[in-house]
Amino acid sequence: MAAGRRLQVTLLALAACLLVTTFAGAAGEKSARPSEFLLLAQIALLIVVGRGLGELMQRIGQPSVMGELLGGLLLGPSLLGWLWPAAHTAIFPPSPEQKALIEGVAQFGILLLLLLTGMETDLKLVRKVGRAAASISIAGIVVPFVCGFSLGQFLPQSLLPHPESRLVASLFLGTALSISSVKIVAVVVREMNFMRRNVGQIIVATAIIDDTIGWIIIAMIFSLASHGTLDVFSVSQAVLGTLAFLAVSFTIGRRLTFRLIRWANDYLVSSAAVITVILLLMSVLAMITHLIGVHTVLGAFVAGVLVGESPILTRQIDERLRGLISSLFMPVFFGLAGLSADLTVLRDPNLLLLTIALVLIASIGKFGGAFVGGALGGLTRKESYALASGMNARGSTEVIIATIGLSMGVLSQNLFSMIVTMAILTTMAMPPMLRAALSRLPLGDDEKARLEREEFEQKGFVTNLERLLLAVDESTNAKFAAHVAGLLAGARGLPITILHLGARAQQQEGRREHAESHEAVVREAATASAEADQTSMHDVEVTTRARAEKTTEAVVEEARKGFDLLVVGIENVLSKHGFDKKVEDATSGFRGPIALVAAKGIHLRQPAKAEFKILVAVSGSAVSRRGAEVAVALARLSTHPLNVIYVSTTRDKGRRRNSASMSLANEESILKDAAAAAARYDVDVNTMLRANAAPEEAILQEIRTSGANLVVLGVDRIQGDLLNFGSVAAAVLRKSKVSVLLIADGEPNRKD
Repeated sequence: MAAGRRLQVTLLALAACLLVTTFAGAAGEKSARPSEFLLLAQIALLIVVGRGLGELMQRIGQPSVMGELLGGLLLGPSLLGWLWPAAHTAIFPPSPEQKALIEGVAQFGILLLLLLTGMETDLKLVRKVGRAAASISIAGIVVPFVCGFSLGQFLPQSLLPHPESRLVASLFLGTALSISSVKIVAVVVREMNFMRRNVGQIIVATAIIDDTIGWIIIAMIFSLASHGTLDVFSVSQAVLGTLAFLAVSFTIGRRLTFRLIRWANDYLVSSAAVITVILLLMSVLAMITHLIGVHTVLGAFVAGVLVGESPILTRQIDERLRGLISSLFMPVFFGLAGLSADLTVLRDPNLLLLTIALVLIASIGKFGGAFVGGALGGLTRKESYALASGMNARGSTEVIIATIGLSMGVLSQNLFSMIVTMAILTTMAMPPMLRAALSRLPLGDDEKARLEREEFEQKGFVTNLERLLLAVDESTNAKFAAHVAGLLAGARGLPITILHLGARAQQQEGRREHAESHEAVVREAATASAEADQTSMHDVEVTTRARAEKTTEAVVEEARKGFDLLVVGIENVLSKHGFDKKVEDATSGFRGPIALVAAKGIHLRQPAKAEFKILVAVSGSAVSRRGAEVAVALARLSTHPLNVIYVSTTRDKGRRRNSASMSLANEESILKDAAAAAARYDVDVNTMLRANAAPEEAILQEIRTSGANLVVLGVDRIQGDLLNFGSVAAAVLRKSKVSVLLIADGEPNRKD
């Protein structure tokens, strides 16, 4: 049944191709001008064939990019143009104007692909493996470049349009053999789920260095070919301009990018305003790199890195961009790479032998150079083998280089086809080689721990926070809340907005002093948190707002901008009959998760100085796990172990555990999970089991026993007219003599 269904889909696709061919021929006969119909027909065919073959490739364990490349080969002169020249000419006419339309779509797709790749690049990990990436890139360029240049010196004159320009042709050939395609490499590594592996990060980082060096080399060769002599000024401009561009981008540009994203999210009301700003940023940086003499892909990639480092909205941006890029731009771009190759020229035995020699020299040279570079970079033999396998994909970079050489008259049409064939064959060989190499590369203990932690963090609460809202007054409790918020934000550089509630005109001067005081507390705590987390590389952006309107209206107005957590620090948390009205007003206007802070004991005397001794209660529920995550995040900054107590969620006094059948296996498992989560961050844990006692009694007793000065509880927000977190939370808040931090659930409060 499944086979019959696939056959039907294939026949329908063929029928669609025939129909498109018929209409394309009719449209082509009507007018010689660029045709929008032909453009749509080309895109439709590349998507249908490329995505269809990509689906097939994925079913047999290969990345879909191979299917998209094969789709271009099938639709190009290598097959369709050979078997049915009229159809190929009708769909893909040779006129430069028509070609420019589809190539424009593909070129913009390249930039979007590099934007997405940059967003997924972890600069902290790249810096950690930077020595290896640099040595691999240098050795991986020098060795194949020398091989390619030497081959160019011995090529038959029939392959050179201008034999007297053999030097320039040899330089082009050496460059084509030495540069990896960062676009192909990034797509394959990502689709094979190796982007987070150390090896995957090194491969992508090395390909980026390759690409950058490659375009600088091309600038030098272009200068030599154009002027007959090396234009030192142009080359120096490209090199120095690139260094200056990178320096400015990763200093001023990082902060500016975040502020642009936040400004678009907070103040623009049109749909997808943030995506618009990011596309503009990508375009501007791409144009800057073009102006300094380097390819636009470098600017797009740097834009992606800056966007990925922005602490807000990265998940939404990634989700919105990925679907469009995968379904439209990738099939068009990689399909055009296949269309550029004419494999029919290989019917000539001499050209076939030369092409085989070219592929072997390119593969052996690149593989050997990268392998040696990996060894010099301190990698193991297996790691160097995997890296060398991954760096052998040439892809579109060589196609672009060959196209430049062809347009300049340095390369002949046959030599151009040979280089493109080499690029496609090495690209198609790369995924199975890399997969085989990585299958023999075991995970090291450190890498395994990092990957497990990252997998855990993908589902976590604290690790997915992007933006905090701190609602405070002028009390000591407000300073304690600011301290807690700063500690949560510091390790990952989360931006914080401090909302001072109920400001009045005649009190603005005093409010300003309190605002500066709270901002100082946040920054001090954030700095301490960042110093404790050695992987942190961000400053915390603090924005202070004073609102004269009512508390509820102030929170609602600010919350519409999108926040993941509201931290509340109000002087009086409780009243005689429940929560204080100010707390009620502050929380009623926020639909997302809430952290309610109540400072007691030492934290009333030293709200921003006393070290935490934390007790967290767990019960196995989702909200208790959320509370445990927050407790672990705070405990990482303390020298004291984290105390974890299991408490039951039932008041069933008749529940007994006197028989073996009523074991404590489930409760012990919950405690082990909490201890394992803490161990991922090197936090020491003491666990206690209080399954038969009432939860609030067990917690209050453990406070006295453990000497804790902060209790963290994950609680449900119970529906009703008044704020209510349940009887356990209410009892602990009233009876505890130490500070309490309630982490309440809620619906995400994001800007649509």
